[in-house]
Amino acid sequence: MRTLRAVAELRAALAQTRRAGRTIALVPTMGFLHEGHLSLIAAARDQADEVVVSLFVNPAQFDEASDLDAYPRDEARDAGLAAQAGAHLLFAPPVQEMYPAGFTTQVRVQGPLTEELEGAHRGAAHFHGVTTVVTKLLNMVAPDVALFGQKDAQQTLVIQRLVTDLDLPVRIEVAPTIREEDGLARSSRNVRLGGDDRRRALALSRALRAAEQALAAGTSDAATLLAAARAAMDDFDVEPEYLALVDPEDLRPVATVDQETLLAVAARVGQVRLIDNTVLSPELHHRRGYADGDPPLAAGVNRTDPQEV
Repeated sequence: MRTLRAVAELRAALAQTRRAGRTIALVPTMGFLHEGHLSLIAAARDQADEVVVSLFVNPAQFDEASDLDAYPRDEARDAGLAAQAGAHLLFAPPVQEMYPAGFTTQVRVQGPLTEELEGAHRGAAHFHGVTTVVTKLLNMVAPDVALFGQKDAQQTLVIQRLVTDLDLPVRIEVAPTIREEDGLARSSRNVRLGGDDRRRALALSRALRAAEQALAAGTSDAATLLAAARAAMDDFDVEPEYLALVDPEDLRPVATVDQETLLAVAARVGQVRLIDNTVLSPELHHRRGYADGDPPLAAGVNRTDPQEV
């Protein structure tokens, strides 16, 4: 695996790949790789001949300077993990390469996709930072396919809308969330969970599980399902920033779960802000029944095997 830092170097390297008729996959990350990222790299290897992993902590998508400063960074560690997972190129540009002097352009997706949930709590500017940097990366790499994790469900919807609206010639693939054995969604921020906060962080996945169990028991009323999820979070003394049942295509709130519905949650645990989600599917959850009392989180997702940009 080669590590490149300049856009010109990256394009020159990939030009050779294209001349050889080889396909390219992009896995965008902000570093501090975990099993979720590694599963994306493995999936990318199955879908393309050459895998590019980008490593860039994007300042434009952080709404709090303290969160940006505290975001974990370890390029040497990340490079080793990416190489072991089978990446061919690691693109790790400095900030001035991505946002050179005089940079003033911004790419925006407007409407509910960027204004609801994360947008309502972090501000739509967060997603404007995401869409700008992702557009730049897609233009730099020009991949055949780009892979993202389901844990950032809203982000994937925004990126899919971006690609559709701008007619970008890339296929977007979304891989399932990877979890710890106890259900906690893998995240680069988990390393900052100290002391009892690691246990309390289970509030998010337990909330999702409580709603899944209630749905499997025959409840379809959104308010009742949300109450069950909220009660599970109360057991861990965690207050959600939001806990919402929404249409998985446009993020509009739903009153009844009578088709696939996204259940999304965000909360601060200590100094760490966490997000998680699952897709509630009446047919799937009723069929499973969850007699063992320990249902898998998210329809079709393996809890301990395949995810954050």
